[in-house]
Amino acid sequence: MDSQPPSRRRAYWLKTLHQWHWISSALCLLGMLLFAITGLTLNNASLISVKPAVTTRDAQLPAALLTQLKSVNTKDKHASVPAPIAHWLDTELQAHVNGRNPEWSPDELYISLPRPGGDAWLSIDLNDGLVEYEQTDRGWISYLNDLHKGRHTGTAWSWFLDIFAIACLVFSLTGLVLLQLHGRQRAGTWPMVGLGVVIPVVLALLFIH
Repeated sequence: MDSQPPSRRRAYWLKTLHQWHWISSALCLLGMLLFAITGLTLNNASLISVKPAVTTRDAQLPAALLTQLKSVNTKDKHASVPAPIAHWLDTELQAHVNGRNPEWSPDELYISLPRPGGDAWLSIDLNDGLVEYEQTDRGWISYLNDLHKGRHTGTAWSWFLDIFAIACLVFSLTGLVLLQLHGRQRAGTWPMVGLGVVIPVVLALLFIH
């Protein structure tokens, strides 16, 4: 049986809640700032003028690498680009093709290279080894917007988003419990919480169709 008096138990849980609250808020700080700023930029995208910068490069695949590329079984839709060719493309064109899904045809290898804040593609003519590479950069605002949406950001960022969402849940729920504990001394607590719930619900019901 718990021998601690109620006041000590309450103090213990209050201290624990405060710890979880400030730790989760510290973890969420940068993410919340990022999502708040990109929420504004996404919601007002029509007001932000962006001129994409397009870079085009051509290169010639060495004969030995072209021979190796031709030896790939292009009937295998999941066939990846051989490592030496991927390394050459990375060195010559800064085109990172590792882990990408190429599209094979009898005469051409095509690789789509989407990324946050831009896009790119690369093609190799399987007859003469001509390499064409085009990269589009839409700027840092577009880059941050894509981070917000998790667009073409990879597994690591996807894990970050999940962990960030859990930390936000902890931050919000511990904050709600702390409001409950301190609400008696602050008369405006629950009216403000009520407004925070009612306003988005009313807007959704009346103005979103």
